Amino acid sequence: MCGALTGLALTVVPLSAAQPASAGAPTSQGKGTRVSAWSPSMTTGGPSFDNQTIRMVVHGSVAGFGARITLSNRYSTSPLVVRAVDVAVQADGGEATRGTTRNVTFGQAHDVTIPAGEEAVSDVIPISVGAGENLLVSLYVPGTTGMSTWHSDAFDTTYIASGNHTGDDGAAAFGTATTSWYYLAGLDVVSPTARGTVVAFGDSITDGYHSSTGTYSRWPDFLGRRLGAGPGPQRLSVVDAGIGGNRVLTDVPTLWQGVSALKRFGHDALGQPGVKDVILFEGINDIGNNAGPDGRALTAQDLVNGYRTLIDEAHAAHVSVIGATLMPDQGNGYYTPAAEAIRQSVNRWIRTSADFDGVIDFDKTMRDPANPAALNPAYDSGDHIHPNDEGMKAMADAIGLRLLRS
Repeated sequence: MCGALTGLALTVVPLSAAQPASAGAPTSQGKGTRVSAWSPSMTTGGPSFDNQTIRMVVHGSVAGFGARITLSNRYSTSPLVVRAVDVAVQADGGEATRGTTRNVTFGQAHDVTIPAGEEAVSDVIPISVGAGENLLVSLYVPGTTGMSTWHSDAFDTTYIASGNHTGDDGAAAFGTATTSWYYLAGLDVVSPTARGTVVAFGDSITDGYHSSTGTYSRWPDFLGRRLGAGPGPQRLSVVDAGIGGNRVLTDVPTLWQGVSALKRFGHDALGQPGVKDVILFEGINDIGNNAGPDGRALTAQDLVNGYRTLIDEAHAAHVSVIGATLMPDQGNGYYTPAAEAIRQSVNRWIRTSADFDGVIDFDKTMRDPANPAALNPAYDSGDHIHPNDEGMKAMADAIGLRLLRS
């Protein structure tokens, strides 16, 4: 199945058009909470670029102003030179809505060099962002980058052009398309209503594997819309920190599936602006690969120990952790009677230990009533482990919103 940010000076750059991207003028003065609106987890192993513009779609979960983006060179081995960056509202595909383009600066400069292993946060961008609104972020790399820091499975479309086309409203120059994100690791905003960020932390099920491309049908997407549709103003943003194939205890040999949850949790979850809650839903890849610590066979206690380590880290940062039970997978290659016994044991601990600050029973919601070891056929994408879009919605609907600290 498939640290701390380097902050640079916050500077408002000049408008490139008279009107802002969203309705109403961008707010330069206003009260609110800085929260993360969108933030995919990054890994190593991405392709190299050379004199190209990369245009990516960002689908934010909450409305706000005072936007900033984060560029990550965290998993690359050479410095990243970025000559130009801009943000615009998406019209359609790789086309920007005319008059919405905003130049992005880093420490008041239009270019930035990010050392290997580090990240850069932009100056404040004078743009207002709507909940569920799509932005296009375009960045131009003038030279050869070497292996890129990326998020392989975006389930959205990225557009590539030769040369510098960051300022183009049209998409004619963008002749290549992929379904990954490169170097772009976050969008945060000041929200006048949201009081914090919920981080959905997990593997390919959280990442959205087998969800429909470009429809924002991952379960964290549905959760964000559910929070926005509730009575009163939206109190929490939601970001998706899922990585396909990721494990709790051990790194995955396939580079793009990432380092272990134990290694990335502090950065990808606890490092998010405004984080209040983490929904921890990971472990099935440890079980399916029988991947215990130090190369030995996995036990249920190994996973429990890993969860406790993550819970302790979160609590030390005053962040709540909600545990989610692992869903059934009979019919998938991961399933064996021994693996099922570990899954059942781990789920019993999640439900009854009281170590988590709350529990979401995805197993109960998603299992086949006639065969609890298998996914409900109505929710099965076909591989017997990943939900379809309807299943993703059912997962989001199963989350008790009172568990989340707003």
